[in-house]
Amino acid sequence: MTPTVTDTRRTGEQRRVIRIANCSGYFGDRPTAALEMVEGGHIDVLTGDWLAELTMYILSKTRAKNPSAGYARTFVRQVEQVMAACLDRGIKIVANAGGLDPAGCASAVRDVADLLGLSPRIAYVEGDDVSSRIAALSAAGALTELVTGAPAAELNDCVVANAYLGGWGITSALKEGADIVVTGRVVDAALVTGPAAWFHEWEPDDWDALAGATAAGHVIECGTQATGGNYSFFDEDLLAGPVGFPWAEVAADGTSVIGKHDGTWGQVNVETVTSQLLYEVGSPRYLSPDVVTRLDSLVLRQLDDGRVEISGARGEPAPTTLKVGVVQDGGYRQDVTIALTGLDIEAKARVVERAFWNACVHDRGDFDSVEVKLHRTDKVDPSSNEEAVATWQMTIRHRDDAKLGRSIFDARAQLGLATIPGFFSLGGERSVTRVGVFRPLLLEATHVATTVTEVGGATWSVPDLVTRHRVPVEQDHANGMDTVPSPVSGECETAPLGRLVGARSGDKGGDANLGVYARSDVAYEWLVHFLTVDRLRELLPEAKELAIERYRMPNLRALNFVLRGLLGEGVAASSRQDPQAKSLAEWLRSRLVDVPAHLLADAHTRPAVTTSDHS
Repeated sequence: MTPTVTDTRRTGEQRRVIRIANCSGYFGDRPTAALEMVEGGHIDVLTGDWLAELTMYILSKTRAKNPSAGYARTFVRQVEQVMAACLDRGIKIVANAGGLDPAGCASAVRDVADLLGLSPRIAYVEGDDVSSRIAALSAAGALTELVTGAPAAELNDCVVANAYLGGWGITSALKEGADIVVTGRVVDAALVTGPAAWFHEWEPDDWDALAGATAAGHVIECGTQATGGNYSFFDEDLLAGPVGFPWAEVAADGTSVIGKHDGTWGQVNVETVTSQLLYEVGSPRYLSPDVVTRLDSLVLRQLDDGRVEISGARGEPAPTTLKVGVVQDGGYRQDVTIALTGLDIEAKARVVERAFWNACVHDRGDFDSVEVKLHRTDKVDPSSNEEAVATWQMTIRHRDDAKLGRSIFDARAQLGLATIPGFFSLGGERSVTRVGVFRPLLLEATHVATTVTEVGGATWSVPDLVTRHRVPVEQDHANGMDTVPSPVSGECETAPLGRLVGARSGDKGGDANLGVYARSDVAYEWLVHFLTVDRLRELLPEAKELAIERYRMPNLRALNFVLRGLLGEGVAASSRQDPQAKSLAEWLRSRLVDVPAHLLADAHTRPAVTTSDHS
């Protein structure tokens, strides 16, 4: 492969960089994205992230029905569209679409190549699937809880268990000449660190370079979230067409530039990159199998061509443990949702709940769990019927689906004319669904061995070259008001918090993270003092009783909060309307608070951030 040499207008010097493009942020993303990235401009590597915690559970259910369906078939279809062009131009393809069956996915790609009359070298990376060993590892005391570090509680009814591998399996496959590399569960950033380490010939202890590549990988892994999607200060004119997917140019020292192809919709600016750096993270020490990346060391700089440079990355030795995502069978669930309209909402909720149990052939105690929520979505003096409606939601779980189903539906049906005025159901109570409980655990890295297999060729082990450098890692302690300037003072106005700050939120198992960033230094000074853990609890009453951690990231003008247990037992089991906490940030931004008037005035007059807009 011929090295890419780019004239970086930011320094005027020639740099040897590798441009790694993303074409998928999740299983189900835009099916034309691979073709857009290959045909829309120069790239060296095409990557895509198909896996999430929920995806592994979805694939397990699909595989249970069809043993050959444990991978992302959408990836195979996208590869078919671009395989010829990628081979012709020397573009490598790297994706984690192998899911629970990397070998099956690689075989399907080979079948496509045969149909097209092409002969790419295809390799797949394995070693992440520890499902068959999870009980033995648990019995041997090799697993610990991710958050507490305590020995893992008993593992019953394990559906799947996958260790999060790093990027060195990908690097090894590319070194051996693979054109297409398919993996199972790897950390999302490995799709960038693996190719970057191959291209730049990094060593396992090149911590700063690996940290820089990890940051770049974290930014582009979710596709268009880095290029204007899910951006707090969105410009609707820039979202008028399909938003362009991102790429990262990674230099030999780990410095990167984030951009997108010219002429595509969306925008790339410091804030879109900041938002993605805050997505689904905990403390400023971002742990991965390859390196610990200090997020608080990163420096972002807006370039004059609508691109963003990420520099200053500091890396620390990789931890001795790997994260393992375990999905356990949580039985079955059934939901009943009743509309409560107009006046006397609280009393109506009590009537509905009593009437349901009077009608049900089972007692409340017959079920494993019963969760009841009243959502006050109704408004005072509503101007539409919808604005007058609150919802009463009951979620019932049991290990035996025979206790659910018809008995619950029949009980709900009896309420229609005998309870509250304005009664109607929001539906869904006929549906009984399987529940997957996600548990993040830690496993000593020595228990996991990575292998690479070339389709139709050899299989080889990938030595854990990081092992001799790994060290035990302690997470940063959550910080509060220490070592910050005096609070901003002055006359205040009541306004939505989001008029002053941006935010991004997401899920990590049963926890949620909420990153909040200011748009100026003085606004950050105010934010640090204003948005304490106690204040967050006031603004988000749902989190009032939860353990919450707060971390400061001054370089990003950001605070990151981790809300422990907000999502219960994870997205596949959560009864929240938004089980992945995607909208948590926008809820916070909508809350009315007292803000210094001069900060609001500054926010209103702040010029638009330089962007790479659709042309």
